[in-house]
Order: sequence, then structure tokens, then C-alpha cells
Amino acid sequence: MPDDALIDGRLESAGWLDERGFQFGDGLFETLMVRDGRACLWDAHMGRLALGCERLGLPQPDTALLAAEADRLCSGRSTAVLKLYWTAGRSARGYRRPEAVRATRVLRCSDWPYAAPPQRWRLRQCRHRLGENPGLAGIKHLNRLDQVIARAEWSDPQIDEGVMLGQDGRVVCGTMTNLFVQSGSTLRTPPVDGAGIAGVVRGLALAIAQRDRHALVESPVNRAELLGADAVYLTNSLIGVVRVARFEDVEYDPAVAEHPLMSETRRLCHGRAAEDGSGG
Repeated sequence: MPDDALIDGRLESAGWLDERGFQFGDGLFETLMVRDGRACLWDAHMGRLALGCERLGLPQPDTALLAAEADRLCSGRSTAVLKLYWTAGRSARGYRRPEAVRATRVLRCSDWPYAAPPQRWRLRQCRHRLGENPGLAGIKHLNRLDQVIARAEWSDPQIDEGVMLGQDGRVVCGTMTNLFVQSGSTLRTPPVDGAGIAGVVRGLALAIAQRDRHALVESPVNRAELLGADAVYLTNSLIGVVRVARFEDVEYDPAVAEHPLMSETRRLCHGRAAEDGSGG
């Protein structure tokens, strides 16, 4: 007799509940900006997905197949969001995976969610702190409870993002963004080797900095340094690069010249030049 389940009080077949991504968060995901029918920073997303598979012991995806399916799904979309899930497939119960994992892939293309996102974001500090686990840091695994709990702390529409700290109180990231702190001609971005996500736009900024010899340092940032910065920037695959207008009670001076690395990263992150390495 097949398993049944009550879902919102309705009797339904329970077969799909065997998916390990649903049961245990046993899998990975990537969120990609789509522009003119093409997923931006594709190679960077695939690189992080491959790293996540290595870390979690999942089969490596056929990226050529994923690219073909993404092109098919996103064709004709001027601006959209592609979400890609790669899970450990199905198992009846228990934490142990099957001897031969057959990964499940799901691609979903959705309408662009922002009518007119603010150009300068306002931040607050989250009370909830990130869990520390070097084995899971950097990758986009399906368990995002730290971010969910932190994002639930506010409903004020005047606040665009929350700053998340590590267990030792250092600044790590936003709930959905990476941080860059400008002091004079130098930029700093917090390491994500113990907690947080290694964002693809963050990675692009690091690559441009190395190529063009911009002063960008990966080093710990504390709250006082964030409050005392000349300028602060947030990055992710959808928003690209945005400047911060305010953190808690501190207003950042809009007259401070934007760091050229941030301007170049913004210019390239949603265009074709970032994919072919031309920088054009």
C-alpha cells in the first residue's frame, strides 16, 4: 500500500516527500540574474555549484546539459530570475543516502521581483548570528535557517537589509548580500571561510582587483570599522552592486567618490564581458 500524507488536511500521495532536498536540505541551489534570455555569470555559478557538490559529496552536474535547459527556459525573457536546485535525490527515510545517489535537478525561471529597487540601501544589525562551519561556509546549501531567522527580525519597509555577525561578533555579510567597506582608497571584504556565502559578484570583484591591481583586501571587519567607513557596498547576483546610505544611526556621505573597483564590478556583473573575461 503506498504511503499517504495529510497536507493541509487533504489526503495526498506522499511520494514526492522522499526528496532529500525537502527532507533534510540535502542539496544546493544557485540564483541567477537573467538578462536578454541569458543567465549572467554562468561560469561562476557553475564553479560554486561544483565546489558545493565536492563539499557535500554529491554527483557533479552536467553543466552543458544545465546550460541547454537554462537557455530553453529563459529564452525570450528580457529580465528574470533563474533558480537552479541540485539535490541528493530521493530516499525513503533516514539520513543515509542511497548507495548510488541519483541527483535531482530543478530549474525555475521567474519574473523579475523588483519594481524599482532603491539605489542606496539602509541597513540594520541582526541579533541572530551565523553558525560557524568551515565545511559548509561559502557554498549555497539548501539549509538557510540562519538567514531566515535573521530576516524575520524586521518588517520595516524602510530597512533594505540586515548585517549578520559571526559567533565572535565580527561582521560577515548581509542576510542575502556580501559586504565591501571603503576606507580611503582601500576596499575590504570580510572572509567567508567560516560562515557566509562566497557570492559570485564578490568573486568577480576579487578577480577584477587582481587583474587591475585595485587595493582590495579580504580581512575581518568589526562593527566599529563598518560604522566608521567612508562608504559601504552590498553585492549579490541579482542586485549587482549597491551603495549603503545608512547603517543603524550612521549616514554615509553620498559625496564620497565611489571606489572604481565597485563601479567596474557593477558595470560587468550583468553583461557579457564578465563571462568571456574581456572586461569590455
